[in-house]
Amino acid sequence: MKNPFPGMNPYLEQPEHWHRVHNRLIVAIADDLTPQIAPKYRVSIEERVYTSVDDILLVGIADVAVAKRNITDNSTTLTAAKLSEPSKVKVPIPEQITERFLEVRATPTKEVVAVIEILSPKNKRSKEGRAAYESKRNKILASGTNLVEIDLLRQGEPMPIFGATTTDYSILVSRSHNRPDADLYTFDLKNPIPVFPVPLREKEPEPIVDLQRLLNEVYERARFDLAIDYSQPLKIVRRRSQPQASPKEEAWVRGVLQRF
Repeated sequence: MKNPFPGMNPYLEQPEHWHRVHNRLIVAIADDLTPQIAPKYRVSIEERVYTSVDDILLVGIADVAVAKRNITDNSTTLTAAKLSEPSKVKVPIPEQITERFLEVRATPTKEVVAVIEILSPKNKRSKEGRAAYESKRNKILASGTNLVEIDLLRQGEPMPIFGATTTDYSILVSRSHNRPDADLYTFDLKNPIPVFPVPLREKEPEPIVDLQRLLNEVYERARFDLAIDYSQPLKIVRRRSQPQASPKEEAWVRGVLQRF
């Protein structure tokens, strides 16, 4: 079954699917870029590892059982300890997060000329995940390395981009020799994902990535149609500025699925 949506499939943003989509897209982009830039450049898949704690707060503390002393005739007896009913709580559980990204390296020198990132929910929500990514992002933007930042998630807060308007999805292409100026490709749920270039060294031809084609191919090869229950409503946590899907958007999603 083909991807039923003309652009980004919003069901792929759900937590139970996104990590698989992310990993498959990383490999697909690497495989698509390599014949365009080899042998002068090569694409490597790298990993960033950090520990993250989900935003789970303690909502109460179970009462402590107290043993009562009853003093009679110079002897001490202990009444039966009576436990009060505890409240149910959750504790934050640290987890090790591994995020994959791409580096385009010059073959002879191994110099990193471009980094390609696909944002994850942790980058946009988690304190640790956002801090880890923003630290790396700032280092890249202060260096001579080009950056391509792909945001296919409506959930969470977007990365800082001056002059950007609110949109569902975006692709940032930041050429080191043009900073602070950069190109931002924006699109919403109803539009196909635009093709975009990957900058190399200044004045060199830039390879093109057709991310819509790659996403559709990943969707078919991974058989996401068998993993997604399209009868269920979307479970997407939207940005604070737009916490829920609008009725028009929900109606459009249902219309697409009914026609497919």
